[in-house]
Amino acid sequence: MIKRKYGDRLNWKRILKREYTQQFLNTNDFKGYITLIHTIQVTEPLSVIYGETEICIVDNGYMWLQHFPLEKNHSVTTMFDANGQIVQWYIDISLQNGEENGTPWMDDLFLDLVLLPTGEMIEKDADELEEALSKGEIELPTYHMAWNELMNIKRLVYKKEFGLINLSHTHKNILLKDLK
Repeated sequence: MIKRKYGDRLNWKRILKREYTQQFLNTNDFKGYITLIHTIQVTEPLSVIYGETEICIVDNGYMWLQHFPLEKNHSVTTMFDANGQIVQWYIDISLQNGEENGTPWMDDLFLDLVLLPTGEMIEKDADELEEALSKGEIELPTYHMAWNELMNIKRLVYKKEFGLINLSHTHKNILLKDLK
């Protein structure tokens, strides 16, 4: 089932104390919403394992910057540690991105791409996309669109032309001024 995920992540129980802000940008480089969550206090850290590498993606003082580009089929979450260093980019393939009652959202289309600062790329959840197709939750054109979007993003990353990666620090700094 396609799930709608909101930028404010209000239902995230792991976060005990946080600050949040968002903004709509319409620039030459980006058109859409950007959100920033500062996890001041969490119930416990959250780590992920890729191969033999363990990466902490949530802890006290971490920040998550999320891009919701309009008229695109992806959303990018940049995860910063408490020292402001990027620990990973998490790229969700989406059916669509939008806004409801002032809060940006994306309809998650299962397929994801993780990009590490080392340049390593990890595809995730292809099995969930396959299952959604086999259960009739999505149709074949949507399935192909998801794979085409993922392959296009990978191609742009290889060519160092996927702009949202380069905008992570700039957009975080824009939102830090409004954080509350």
